Amino acid sequence: MSYSKIYTSESVSEGHPDKLADQISDALLDECLKQDPKARAAIETFLAHGVAVIAGEVTLDGYVDVSGIVRKTIKDVGYVNAELGFDGDTCGVMVSIQEQSPDIAMGVDTGGAGDQGMMFGYAVNETPELMPLTISISHALMAQAARVRRAMPSLGFRPDAKAQVSVVYENGVPKKIDTIVVSQQHNPDVDLPQMQERIREHVINPVLAQYQNYVDGAITYHLNPTGKFVIGGPQGDTGLTGRKIIVDTYGGMAPHGGGAFSGKDPTKVDRSAAYMARHVAKCIVAAGLSSRAQVALAYAIGVAQPVSINIETFGTETIDIQDIEKRVRDTFDMSPAGIINHLDLRRPIYQPTAKNGHFGNHPFPWEDIAAAAGLK
Repeated sequence: MSYSKIYTSESVSEGHPDKLADQISDALLDECLKQDPKARAAIETFLAHGVAVIAGEVTLDGYVDVSGIVRKTIKDVGYVNAELGFDGDTCGVMVSIQEQSPDIAMGVDTGGAGDQGMMFGYAVNETPELMPLTISISHALMAQAARVRRAMPSLGFRPDAKAQVSVVYENGVPKKIDTIVVSQQHNPDVDLPQMQERIREHVINPVLAQYQNYVDGAITYHLNPTGKFVIGGPQGDTGLTGRKIIVDTYGGMAPHGGGAFSGKDPTKVDRSAAYMARHVAKCIVAAGLSSRAQVALAYAIGVAQPVSINIETFGTETIDIQDIEKRVRDTFDMSPAGIINHLDLRRPIYQPTAKNGHFGNHPFPWEDIAAAAGLK
């Protein structure tokens, strides 16, 4: 019996206050790792009208100009004058950072996990990057909106934006795009019809050209549906590190353990084990062992090996699931040290993850599928 469902995922722009907070936390992490590849960091950012508050724990051999990096990150995103409601040159920067707790450090120093928790990785053959179609299109819309804003300032785009995409699935397979929602912050001199036309022409149409196989019949559009979006960014809403965890991962198409990524060094399994789970799931699908895979890991603080490894292939496996699990265990070291070594994570590579999701972007080491050969 056939059945159809509509699945939806969202993405937000680099100028969204929560994503800006993520980028600041990861920019600071990258600088820590430049100074000291063995640095420990857990950095949180809070943004409000006119102020950025940086707090957390950092242990490193070096010096980081926290205020300078915060201001540079804000300006690089596009908040460069008070007319936008937030200005990297004039906003206040408050810093409250201390060393990592020695009670946590003694468990990590011996190679154990930096915390307990559950992490999930997911891959599916809906797109070339093996990501769910809904989140891939949503991220593509936000990436395109940022390119247009930078390349064509005359259009009046401002940094804050959101996108949401709904796709009809038939018998678990994506068939057509049903609804697209885009809210784009804009200058006050641009009226609603102008902005709707500019969003459609410069953001949506170029992206849909890449997904023509899923354009089948009329698509419902909601473009700046409130009618006006001038006030945005930290002026319009507070921003906080780690508040867009579903945007960061699989758009709701897979479970999430709850731990955020940004601002955390790779000894924190919230981040590194989630990357490894994605890497393993992607290699399973790339190796042809299934067309859909979900990898679940769980850790105890101070303990090196995960307390559980579970693999789900949703009935799409091409060999026995127990054989897949054995191959995974034989191929990959899931300890924090093993993950850091396999993915080469002690490098300043993290700020780009805070734009357009942590998964599906090819330059990241956890997206590499060379290890899939070991699973075949």
